[in-house]
Amino acid sequence: MSYPGYPPSGGYPAFPGYPPTGQESAYPPAGQYSYPAVPGGYPPAGGGTYPAAPPSAGYPGAAGYPAPGGYPAPGGYPGAPQAGGMPPYPGGPGFGAPPPGPGFGGYPQPPAQSYAGGGPAQIPVGYPGGQAPSPMPGAPAAMVQGTQGTVQAAPNFDAGRDAEILRKAMKGFGTDEQAIIDVVANRSNDQRQKIKAAFKTMYGKDLIKDLKSELSGNVEELILALFMPSTYYDAWSLRHAMKGAGTQERVLIEILCTRTNQEIREIVKCYKSEFGRDIEQDIRGDTSGHFERLLISMCQGNRDENQTVDYQKAQEDAQRLYQAGEGKLGTDESCFNMVLASRSFPQLKATVEAYSRIANRDLLSSIDREFSGNVERGLKTILQCALNRPAFFAERLYYSMKGAGTDDSTLIRIIVTRSEIDLVQIKQMFTQMYQKTLATMIASDTSGDYRRLLLAIVGQ
Repeated sequence: MSYPGYPPSGGYPAFPGYPPTGQESAYPPAGQYSYPAVPGGYPPAGGGTYPAAPPSAGYPGAAGYPAPGGYPAPGGYPGAPQAGGMPPYPGGPGFGAPPPGPGFGGYPQPPAQSYAGGGPAQIPVGYPGGQAPSPMPGAPAAMVQGTQGTVQAAPNFDAGRDAEILRKAMKGFGTDEQAIIDVVANRSNDQRQKIKAAFKTMYGKDLIKDLKSELSGNVEELILALFMPSTYYDAWSLRHAMKGAGTQERVLIEILCTRTNQEIREIVKCYKSEFGRDIEQDIRGDTSGHFERLLISMCQGNRDENQTVDYQKAQEDAQRLYQAGEGKLGTDESCFNMVLASRSFPQLKATVEAYSRIANRDLLSSIDREFSGNVERGLKTILQCALNRPAFFAERLYYSMKGAGTDDSTLIRIIVTRSEIDLVQIKQMFTQMYQKTLATMIASDTSGDYRRLLLAIVGQ
């Protein structure tokens, strides 16, 4: 299965703007998941109180983080229960049905959001011949509601007309970037694949090569990413994270620990067909120890996806995790790997709640104390996705722009990959967590056509 318009392995030059190894992301140091809650957030249950929102100017400077391990209690990750108290979910203890009114920041709570479900956008699109793999059978309705992208398929779409607009925009002296932005930002990934095919049919030229010759820098990286089929883009990002000297571990975590089974299986298949390589072998060659095992577990795309929660099992798992970490000298890492890699996200959410009752602290802060480095980041990412996936991506976006310089590759990758899945919810969480909108931060951190295109995708 070869993707139209993409050279075979090794054929792509590195994207301009990829940060040098070791600087992929200004991610917060350990123990930094201290999101302020805002009015209208979760009602505290069981007597736990959220700290009041700090004034908008009250963020510490880049160097002002509390020391690692200084996990602030009690207002941790959005959706995480208070240590010792009953979990702060609307609807009382446990993993209940979403409340009747708008929940956290105005979007439905899991199970609606427990698998980054965005309806049809979940199916990797843009396969040759237009045959997308069939979606996971028997997905409950809850998996398909509750999240939405900022980019929708354009009505009255005409691939030929769009191909013509792009050709005109690139013909002659200079390039009409605004015309390119208007087309690219307002078409779904599936529609962009059709434009690419129509362009080749009409002009006998490769649209991607033409775009590359007309554009440069971040706007080039962003447009090329938008024209890649979504599965290919994930596979491509993983390949580039492991290619050459050094490894961008945060990219591996961000993709492999957050995707659904269906998405992971498609990525693994695409990685093999496009780059002629086995992703597991590449991971083994580039990582080691418990982190390597966690990523290999993730590559199986075999997490339980049953949306029904077994509270008895959640209680047993919580006990098991406590005994494997806080309850003993040393840590039994394989136990954490087993539970976090195989349980469904709603099940993990219930386990987090049960754990906070047993251990008198939340599971994220226990992982903080028991693990370090990449395996800690990977385990936390899985839990954050179980508790509140949009909050995880909102945080990644924030740290890609915070402080001096911008981690453009992370910014581009998250905006592009979530644009048709849950970017609406990510924007809501961003405002709630940082008291400013995602668009405002992008506008102040980027410039020119790059800024215009990002804002066109994100929307105001």
